[in-house]
Amino acid sequence: MRRKIKIPRILKINWIKGLSISVVFNNGESRIIDFKKFFKKLEINNDSPIMILKDSDEFGKAELKNNTLSWSNVEQFITDKNSKKVKVPFEIGADVLLKYSSTEVTGITSKIGRLVRDTRIKSGLTQKELAIKSGTSRNYISRIENDRSDIELDTLRKIIETGLGKHLEINVK
Repeated sequence: MRRKIKIPRILKINWIKGLSISVVFNNGESRIIDFKKFFKKLEINNDSPIMILKDSDEFGKAELKNNTLSWSNVEQFITDKNSKKVKVPFEIGADVLLKYSSTEVTGITSKIGRLVRDTRIKSGLTQKELAIKSGTSRNYISRIENDRSDIELDTLRKIIETGLGKHLEINVK
């Protein structure tokens, strides 16, 4: 049987502030990429066209194309098979971005993760047992409890009501 290779992809840009960007990867995680640090690791030459991205206004022109970040404002060219120069956008692979990013923890994500963990422990369940009861995976339960994954409302309801046998109630204040 063939093993599926999981290739990271970016599904959504959450926000761009200065030289930092928050994105959602296909593993469900919201992650922050600090490009000040990233540019230092790349050791970019001062005459590189990429240097334009050190300006936050230019950096803010990032777009999501083919599940990775793309900047069409960077003057980058390739030579096609007819020896003609063609302008192409500057792109960084999602695999590289995942490697240099950190988990974005929001207040609500943190609260939900703590709530699920505390309730699971009080119920005397392991992560595996909760996963089986709620129709998810132990890895997914772990990611929720450790603030490493966003959670959809239907999945949260399934974990709380089916897996933990509790009633989910949401209030907006």
